[in-house]
Formats: sequence, C-alpha cells, structure tokens
Amino acid sequence: MAGRIETRLKELEITLPEPRGAAGNYVPYVVTGSLVFIAGQVPAGPAGLEFQGKLGAELSVEQGQQAARLCALNILAQLRLACEGDFERVQRCVKLNGFVNATPDFEQHPAVINGASDLIVSVLGDTGKHARLAVGAPSLPFNVAVEVDAVFEIA
Repeated sequence: MAGRIETRLKELEITLPEPRGAAGNYVPYVVTGSLVFIAGQVPAGPAGLEFQGKLGAELSVEQGQQAARLCALNILAQLRLACEGDFERVQRCVKLNGFVNATPDFEQHPAVINGASDLIVSVLGDTGKHARLAVGAPSLPFNVAVEVDAVFEIA
C-alpha cells in the first residue's frame, strides 16, 4: 500500500524524475543522524537542463517559479533515494535555500523560490513547511535560472 506522500504525488499527477548524479567531486545527498542534506538541485528535466538565463532579462518571474518547482521535484527524487524509497520516513522539511540567477536590479527572489516552497508544501502538507533563504546570484552553474538545496529530518 502506498504511503501518504506517494499517494499525494499520484493525486497531484506528479512523477518524480530519476535522481541525477553529482556534477563534481561531491555526493547528491548526505544522511547524518536524522538529517538529510540534499545538494543543490538545478532545473533538470527529462531532456536535460531547462530554464537557462537570468531573471529580470531573458526569463519572467513565472518561468523562474517553474524552474524552482523543477528543482523541488529533483529534491524530492533525491530525498526518496536518501530514504531508501520509503517517504514515510520523512518527518519534516527543515530548510530550503534558493539561489536565483538574476540581473542586479531584480528584486523578486522570494516570489521565484515560492515555486519550490509551494511544491514541497503541496506534496508534504504541514510536514513540508520550512525555513527558507532566497537570494540573487550574478551567475549559476550552466547558466540555470535557479538552484535549490534542502535539509530534511527523517526517522
């Protein structure tokens, strides 16, 4: 029988992507004690990287939110792997850190990262409510619009 998180994913018609490997000399996640630290996830979909460019120039806030949502889907894919396939171990989303590739005059970083926060809360409910950081960056790897990392508590 599917657990509540798997059931919620089906209700939302969400299929998580395959977890991606690291792009350098690091691991996609670390489990230490009851915490899972998930490395920064970029907006990678089935066809590769999506949403490349800067907010405030090539990309709109709405596109940034879609990019952040895709980052959150990749976070959940890594989380499932860290929990050995058992989402029922998830106790809480502790924190998200969101980085927005933006022009110097762009000021809507929190609105962009809402794309990730909204997805996490939609899937996890109250367990998904988290502390958060949303900041601008002059550039991000591969010119992606957004990168998000996360910390979760698990049983």
